[in-house]
Amino acid sequence: MNYLKMAYRNLGRHRRRSMLSALALGLGTALLMFIAAFFQGEMRGSMETTLRLNTGHLQVSNTEYDPDKLSVAWEYLIEKPDQAAAKIETLEPVRAATPRLVASGIVSVRDESAGVQIMGIDPASPANEPYQTLVDGEFLTADDRSGVLIGYPLAESLNLKVGDSLQLLVNTSDGDVDEQQFTVRGIFTTGTSAYDKGVVFLPLAKAQSFSGAENRASYIFVLLHDREQAEAVASAIQGQNLRIRTWTEMNELLVLVNDFSNAYLTFINLIVLGVTATVIVNTLLMSVFERTREIGILTAIGMKGRQVIALFLAEAALLGMAGIAFGAAVGWAVSAYLGRVGVYFGDLGISGEMLLEDRIYPYLTLESAINLIVTAFVITLLASLYPARMASRMEPVEALHSAQ
Repeated sequence: MNYLKMAYRNLGRHRRRSMLSALALGLGTALLMFIAAFFQGEMRGSMETTLRLNTGHLQVSNTEYDPDKLSVAWEYLIEKPDQAAAKIETLEPVRAATPRLVASGIVSVRDESAGVQIMGIDPASPANEPYQTLVDGEFLTADDRSGVLIGYPLAESLNLKVGDSLQLLVNTSDGDVDEQQFTVRGIFTTGTSAYDKGVVFLPLAKAQSFSGAENRASYIFVLLHDREQAEAVASAIQGQNLRIRTWTEMNELLVLVNDFSNAYLTFINLIVLGVTATVIVNTLLMSVFERTREIGILTAIGMKGRQVIALFLAEAALLGMAGIAFGAAVGWAVSAYLGRVGVYFGDLGISGEMLLEDRIYPYLTLESAINLIVTAFVITLLASLYPARMASRMEPVEALHSAQ
């Protein structure tokens, strides 16, 4: 307590300098806390978006099916997918299992056209929840034979409204191309422009007849209550000529980027904290030079070197606690606010294995915040060791002589 009282009085001698030093540390802490929240929110959002829109937690397909080719040839598809999906859905960890048929196609309106994925879905499945946020119109029904659901960015680019007609061309199961006219029933948005502009939804039965797939599907899309149970559920699914892929297998790139982002974040933390620690070192060094006579007197009357070090560490600890507390409060407040409203980036042009929403929502975990606070405090104390050891090694006679 005596060290803390003396440290507090010493810092109070130059309040402006002490406040600026604490402020620098606080702003560095706040910046790092927001960066951590932003990176975590970005990766968390990308993972959740990719799982619910693209891969699911599991996909069950024919062993010969290649998701990159989008072929609807019969030898690549699952027969009687409704029965297989119903069996999978009886497993306790499974939240939804639904067959989907995916084919490559072209949508054309007047003189404009765009390449799209034509996806047949079961409109009643809860797995379609992401597509049920409608800008206009209504969702598909299972018996609709002429309606389609399109994304808002695609509707804007082709100047389409609910009730308008469009032409769809699809590669059929026998290798030919079929073209039919459809009516826009609804316009949806998932908040992910990269996905919304490239997919057109049809009821599964219509997609099967349109593409010539008959009672077949590309894969069964499976959602779980807990994605960590994917391996156990995959082991429980049995069937000949079936290939079961878990979300980790289908999103290897995303998992790798997530791991890399953690290492990159650690590197940024060290750089920013290193800069702010330099401010603390500069403050304490100036204090050592200004208090040379005082240090000489203290050592002359019996204060030991370790006690001098403890005194300067106490000053650094007070600066660190004040600055880090301020920075943590600011960083948490900014992250919490932006976590609700999001940071809008628009279409980043990233699609395929990584889907990013147009708006990123920072997400700060308690573990990350605590780790950052502890790291900042430890680095502050370590940075103060150099000026503290310099002060502790002063000889009383030399210190008093140089101060005159």
